[in-house]
Amino acid sequence: MVHPGDRVGAALWLLGDSWEVLVLLPAGPNGPVRHLAPLSHAAAEKSKVSRSPLLSWSREDLTVEVATCRRPVTLIMRNMKWSQLTGLPRAASTFPFSPDLSFSAKGHLLGSSFCFSLVFFSAVCFHVLSMDIPLEVEQPPTITHHSPRVSVASPLDDNYTLKCTARGNPEPEFRWTKNGRRFDLSQDSGLIKEDNAGSFTIPNGNNITQFGGSYRCYASNRLGTAVSEEIEFIVPSSPKFPKETIDPIEVEEGQPVTLQCNPPSGIPPRMIYWMTIGLKHIQQDQRVSTGLNGDLYFSNTVEGDTRTDYCCFASFLTIRTIVQKTAMALVVRSRRNDTAFSLRKPSLMTPPGVQTEVHLVKGEDLQLECIAEGLPTPVVNWTKYGEEVPDHSITNYGKRLVIPGVSEDDGGTYTCMATNSAGHTTHTFLVTVEEPPHWLVKPESQLKTTGSDVELRCSAAGRPKPKVTWMLNGQPLQESPAFRGQLLKNTVVLHHVKPNDSGVYQCLASNIHGTLLVNVNVMVLDLAPLILTEARQKYEAVMGTTALMPCRVFSSPPSNITWARGDSVDSLSDEKFSVQKDGSLYIHAVQKEDAGEYTCFSINSEGNASISATLDIKDATKIVEPPQNLRVARGSTAEFVCRASYDKSLTQSFEMLWEKDEEEISLNQYPRHFAKGNILQISNTSRADQGTYKCVVRTSLDQVLASALLIVLDVPDAPEDLELYNHENLTVILKWVPGEDHNSTITEFIVEYEESQWEPGTWRELKRVPGNQTQALLDLHGHLDYQFRVSAVSAIGRGAPSRPTEKYITPAAAPDRNPDNVKSEGNLPHEMIIRWEPLLPVEHNGPGLEYKVSYRQQGVEDAWQEYMVKRHSIVVKNTPTYVPYDVKVRAANELGWAPEPPVHTVYSGEDLPAAAPANVAVTVLNSNKIHVSWTPVPVHHVQGLLGGYKVQISRLWDLLNSGKPLKEKETALVSGNVSHTTVLDLVPFSEYNLTVAVFNGRGMGPRSHPVTFKTPEGVPEKISILRATNAQSDTITLVWSPPLKAHGVLRGYLLQYQMVNDTAELENLHNVSVPGSDSTQWVFRDLESISRYRFYVSACTRVGCGPPTSEESETTPEGSAVKSESPNHWLIGSMCAAVALTLVALVACFVRRSIGGKYSVKEKDDARSDLQSQGKANNTSSEYSDSEEKPLQASLSSIGPDSEEDSGGMGSTGSEDEDGHFSEDGSFIGEYAGRGGAASADANGAAVAPQ
Repeated sequence: MVHPGDRVGAALWLLGDSWEVLVLLPAGPNGPVRHLAPLSHAAAEKSKVSRSPLLSWSREDLTVEVATCRRPVTLIMRNMKWSQLTGLPRAASTFPFSPDLSFSAKGHLLGSSFCFSLVFFSAVCFHVLSMDIPLEVEQPPTITHHSPRVSVASPLDDNYTLKCTARGNPEPEFRWTKNGRRFDLSQDSGLIKEDNAGSFTIPNGNNITQFGGSYRCYASNRLGTAVSEEIEFIVPSSPKFPKETIDPIEVEEGQPVTLQCNPPSGIPPRMIYWMTIGLKHIQQDQRVSTGLNGDLYFSNTVEGDTRTDYCCFASFLTIRTIVQKTAMALVVRSRRNDTAFSLRKPSLMTPPGVQTEVHLVKGEDLQLECIAEGLPTPVVNWTKYGEEVPDHSITNYGKRLVIPGVSEDDGGTYTCMATNSAGHTTHTFLVTVEEPPHWLVKPESQLKTTGSDVELRCSAAGRPKPKVTWMLNGQPLQESPAFRGQLLKNTVVLHHVKPNDSGVYQCLASNIHGTLLVNVNVMVLDLAPLILTEARQKYEAVMGTTALMPCRVFSSPPSNITWARGDSVDSLSDEKFSVQKDGSLYIHAVQKEDAGEYTCFSINSEGNASISATLDIKDATKIVEPPQNLRVARGSTAEFVCRASYDKSLTQSFEMLWEKDEEEISLNQYPRHFAKGNILQISNTSRADQGTYKCVVRTSLDQVLASALLIVLDVPDAPEDLELYNHENLTVILKWVPGEDHNSTITEFIVEYEESQWEPGTWRELKRVPGNQTQALLDLHGHLDYQFRVSAVSAIGRGAPSRPTEKYITPAAAPDRNPDNVKSEGNLPHEMIIRWEPLLPVEHNGPGLEYKVSYRQQGVEDAWQEYMVKRHSIVVKNTPTYVPYDVKVRAANELGWAPEPPVHTVYSGEDLPAAAPANVAVTVLNSNKIHVSWTPVPVHHVQGLLGGYKVQISRLWDLLNSGKPLKEKETALVSGNVSHTTVLDLVPFSEYNLTVAVFNGRGMGPRSHPVTFKTPEGVPEKISILRATNAQSDTITLVWSPPLKAHGVLRGYLLQYQMVNDTAELENLHNVSVPGSDSTQWVFRDLESISRYRFYVSACTRVGCGPPTSEESETTPEGSAVKSESPNHWLIGSMCAAVALTLVALVACFVRRSIGGKYSVKEKDDARSDLQSQGKANNTSSEYSDSEEKPLQASLSSIGPDSEEDSGGMGSTGSEDEDGHFSEDGSFIGEYAGRGGAASADANGAAVAPQ
């Protein structure tokens, strides 16, 4: 509740095109401010709004009117250090009302109006009208709310409420009048009356029309009566055109005619339309137009005006109704037999006479109209006092003058003149602008003590001049027995008032355009101080701020208010303490030592009162880690961090909010935003997320904030305004304007082209230019129609392409290049196929593309053999086997030849090699590694481009189990002209044989004689199963299974063990040798109880022991034992598991053997000269250039059983029995299916490398 002397604040928010106005009440025990509901009004036409209130709003304890100001003004706060309130921030800005607003004896805020300006160039006025007296004190009624002056009953509403609410003590009683007569609500059972209020509701029904009229509400108690303004309740009748039969209207061509509409009356605005039955508008112009009265005027008629469906439609927007008049027929008789129409001087069809008087109310729209007939069609001009009026005011083809929102300056004499070639006519309008009443001096409510004088002044202006009358408690002043004062002109004077002079005075100002009414409460009261603030309240404030401790007092006469601290009765006199007129204590820049108890004392001539309150000082809220500015790419996640410190006693009210561009982020509104704790995350960022983010930290006592900028980096926008310059044959300059880079510098532009002849709709890259250039010189092909587009590239990525240019057609020309990649293929020994990459269609440069192919055998033929072909290959028959040829290919079209082409060296077709390598020798290096050497095949026996050598190895016998012969085959390919290699990953203790064959691009040559060799014993594999069992206090039994592959004769096992202490460290290692291959368990004795041991078991052959397998176990405490498991049972299970693992391994092996491989060597034409030079440098064994430093490793492929041994080519799967097929460049693909898969020197196959 606001009391005299209280400070209230206002806040102004600019939201879009609307101002949001908040009235803020003083601090209370639950927070620093409380606010009333927001008030809104449209911000359009801010510079032309009227002075009248836009909105009024009331609470039971305060009435506020919001009005616009004609111009921005400056608010100067008296008795405070306030400057101009300009340049306020866009967020809510608050300020206190003037502390010295004047009050009458009844404590209502008197009409102190003021305006404040903002940099937004709009102003809002606040007008506090009512006097605020606590309801604990007896007082006359004050009407707090009533319905608007005009209420229209809409047929779409279910009911209509006439509102009237009031406050007073005793509780007011209500009564109504209708059209000046008492209106008894109880007489109509259909009316719904609200409890404890004067409002009532009228249901919408058939009898709604009987409630139309002017209503006035009266609120009364024994101290007086308040009266509302008149409320006009309009019940519109449904507008209808009368049902009628309209005879056709006949008129001679050239004569004028008027089609009358006579629209029904209704709630404005009313719009008139002339249309056909088919709802097509009647065409209007200077000759045909609609008047303000709705009639359709023809200044002269033509034969085309004849029709039978002229319809007038009246639209009433307020009640959402459109009605239609009966269709009318117009018949225009033709005058074709007459030679010509006679001219006719203009005369006015409307208005009649020569002069019209027009009376308007200020703010209404002035509409003057002159519609003239004549032949030819007259033209209308407008003047005011002989001067032309602005063109923007003329409508309806010059026939209507419209001035919206007239003022007094718009009054005067207006003249319209209708003119044609036959003469002219005029009409004069005398315009008078009148005005409804407005206050010059508005009486104010007053609170007085016994014996005081009261003067109530009331003055209003308007046109005509308003009549001012006074009432007391709803009765004319002269008829009121309670009035014992004087009425001097428009001023009421009371001398030496007494309490029974209290009442409600009404001042009315009326003229023909309206009535103003104001209720003025006069209270005569002698009252000791009544402290309205509750005692023993606890207030809180933040260090460094101003603390407010209210002491709201009502008294008459006004009391003297002082404050004391603690047990002292002395008034506070320090500068940091200030007592306001409303009794509140302000403590400036509070510190911890200001906490404690304070007492408010109030005294007047009628008595005294006091209350005490406690002040607690809290630590200020601070942001210790503000959010930092971020630059993120679009689509990524942005994360702001904001950390704050605050008084822990305010934890319950502490909250952290986030705002974007001054608007609070709602997680429902922003689904990609996630706020938790002190972090704000924005996922999948877009350009719309860019802006200023604010971390708002607040408690119930204070608020702090910190801002950070989020910059979203995105790909650039498409370039614009592409233009082509300097068209010169096959070059052109393309220019463009870069698009927005979206915070990431453009690094380059990509120019693309599309041509519609060969690849319509396909865009291909043409050129790239640096990002600081905005043009490019384009080299083009001939005989094409181009379109170009440009896209920009930044560090974020490539942006969208621009809109394409217009088509650009290049002239035809000879080819500017020859085919590339000229090469030969030989599928047969005596045949050569010459191939090349053809020119792209866009490179033809013109019609009729052909190729001239020229070739000759090197060193044998001098003359060129030439052929013209259209395809991109040619077959040459009867060539020697694998000899060099000179070849060149030249392009030509109908406009000429391409430049002279280069000469390429190619070779004729290959044949299978004719000889096998000789002197094949094998050196066994260890149990799984051998060295193979041979004498290379002479070059002339290779009969083609040497690809390399194939080493085939067959495992014949397992020397440990020699019962069955084996048929395991593996191959290795060695590229190049080499004479030795190393084969890895052989199976130890096995017998093998080996052959070597040479291969070229055609296939494999004959194999060498087989060489047989044996690999020695090796170390066994790891033991697959190991288990520690039967743990006792000093013994543990170790059980294992033999290795799956012993790689030799198994001689026994090496057992090792060591203790693992509490820190997981290992003790000394102890060794135990177990002889014999059949031993599969061992009992370790004399172990320490409750100790953990780690055991290792390795299988051993004569060569050594294999890798160990480990297991851990723990001995039991003394006197306890673990149930023993049968070692034999466990061993049987272990052996079964071993057999199962063996079967799985065999299945995997067979699967691997069925998989083929690919192989590769160097491209034969590129490598041919190198291989020949190597052969000359080394007579018999030209090895790979870096074979000594980097042994070449190849892969062995597992081969299934194969009984056939021939010298055919090598198949693509690596099998020795299939003919070899090579790619067109004579190379193998280097990938095999060996035991381990890929072709590499790993554990899954035999690797080969030259030595």
